[in-house]
Amino acid sequence: MNVIQAVRDPKVFGEHFRGDTWDPWWAFLAALFALPMTPEQLAIYTKHTGRTTPPSEAAHEAWLVCGRRAGKSFILALVAVYLACFKDWRPFLGPGEVGTIMIIARDRRQARVIKRYVTGLLHAVPMLRQVVEAETTEGIALRHNVTIEIHTASFRAVRGYTLLCALLDEVAFWPSDESSSDPDVEVINALKPGMATIPGAMLLCASSPYARRGALWDAHRRHYGKDGDPVLVWQAATRDMNATVPQRVIDEAMEEDPARANAEYGAQFRADVEAFINREVVQACICTGTYERAPLSGTSYKGFLDFAGGSGGDSLALAIGHKDGTVVVVDALREVKPPFSPEFAVAQLVHLLKGYRVYTVEGDAFGGEFAREPLKKHGISYQLAKKPKSDLYAHHLLPMLNSGRVDLLAHPRAIQQIIDLECHTARAGRDKIDHPPGGHDDLANAIAGLVARAAGSTYSFAGDWVSGADSDVEPRQGMVIPMMVTP
Repeated sequence: MNVIQAVRDPKVFGEHFRGDTWDPWWAFLAALFALPMTPEQLAIYTKHTGRTTPPSEAAHEAWLVCGRRAGKSFILALVAVYLACFKDWRPFLGPGEVGTIMIIARDRRQARVIKRYVTGLLHAVPMLRQVVEAETTEGIALRHNVTIEIHTASFRAVRGYTLLCALLDEVAFWPSDESSSDPDVEVINALKPGMATIPGAMLLCASSPYARRGALWDAHRRHYGKDGDPVLVWQAATRDMNATVPQRVIDEAMEEDPARANAEYGAQFRADVEAFINREVVQACICTGTYERAPLSGTSYKGFLDFAGGSGGDSLALAIGHKDGTVVVVDALREVKPPFSPEFAVAQLVHLLKGYRVYTVEGDAFGGEFAREPLKKHGISYQLAKKPKSDLYAHHLLPMLNSGRVDLLAHPRAIQQIIDLECHTARAGRDKIDHPPGGHDDLANAIAGLVARAAGSTYSFAGDWVSGADSDVEPRQGMVIPMMVTP
C-alpha cells in the first residue's frame, strides 16, 4: 500500500483526510514517493517545484517552503507514521539495532507539535494502535525495532543513531551563523551519515521562509526548479496548500506588514532582512580570554540595564564599563534568565554595581518605575534613556564597533546576540534593528546602551550625566568585590 492509497483508505487514514482541500498535498506526496500523477497533480507539481518532469524515484531529501497554517507539520507526521508502520526496515537493521524516525525542532516544545500529530494518527487507526509498544513525552516505541523520537537541533545530540527518517521543523528559524553553537548546516550534516546504510531513508525539512540565508535558503537556491535533481524543493503559499485559511487573515497581515506577510503566508524569502553587523567586525573587538575586568581605583564606571519582568522569555541584563581614551571598555556583564523575582535579581546586581562604584544606572523605558523602586531601596537611581533600542544599535554600537573602539569581553552569549542582530526595513522606510524570531538581544542591548552612555559625546539622557549630575561618586568608603562571572 503506497501513501496515497493509505490516505484514501477509510480503514487507514481516509477518515482524517476528507474533501478536496487536501488535493495539493496528495500532489506533494506523489512527488515525494515518485508515484503516478494525474494531470491535475502534475500541474500542481509544476507550479510549486518549477519543474516540468515528474520524479522517477522517491526523494531521499525534500524541502517544504510553505506558508504558515499550510498543513506542513501534519503532513510530516503523516509521512513519519507511514514510514514507521508500512515499511519493513528489519532487513537493513542489525541484531539489536533500532531504526529511529527523528523529529527535530529548535526546542522540545516545538518538536512536540509534530509528535502530537503522530500520536493522534497512531491512536486514531485501530490497526496502527496495535503496533505501539510504549510511549513517553519524548518518543514512541513501535514493533519491528522502530522508534519515533523528538530532539532539539543539536549536531552533537543527533549523532550515533540509525535514521529511517529525519523531520526538521521550522528550519528557517534555526541558528545559521557558523559561530553559533549549533548552526543548521552542522545539524543536517550530522544527520546524513545515520541514513547512509538505510535504503529509502528520508530527510524532510519544512518551514515558512525567512531571510535569504541558512540551510533552507541554500537548498532553495541550489535545487528549486531543476528537473532531475534528486533533492525536491516544494514552495507554496498558505492558501495554495490549505484553502480553509481565511483570506481575511492574510489580507489583515498584508495591511499590517507586507514584507512579513509575504514570507509567513506567501512563502517568499524576505529581501528586507539583513545581518546588522559583520561577524568579523565583532570578533575583532573581543579581548580573547577576558571574561571580566576587576574595578580600578580612579576609574569612573557607567552601567546600563535591560530590565525584564522575570516571568516572560526575556532576561534581565546589565553591562558595566568605562571609557579609556576613545575606546569604550566593557568590564562586566550579568544576565539573569527567567523565571526570577525582580527584587531578588536587583539585589544581586546591586552588589556588582556598587563594586564598580556605580550609583546611577540607565535603562530602557520598559523598566520605568518597575526597575526604579527596587533599585532605589539599595541606593541606586534609575534613569530612562531617551533613545529607542534601534537607535542605540544604529547610531552608537555599529559605528563604535566598525571603528574598533569597543573592547568586548569574551562572553559567548553576548557576542552571539550582537552577531545575530537583524536590520528590517519598516513600512515607513525607517530601519528597525532587533533580534531574529525566537532569539534574544538582552545582553546586546545592555552593551549598546553602555557604549552610548560611556562614549557620551553624542548621546543625551535624562539627568545629563555628562555635566556632572551623574558623577557616580561612591557615597561611602570601601569596595564590594563583584561576583565572579560565568560566561
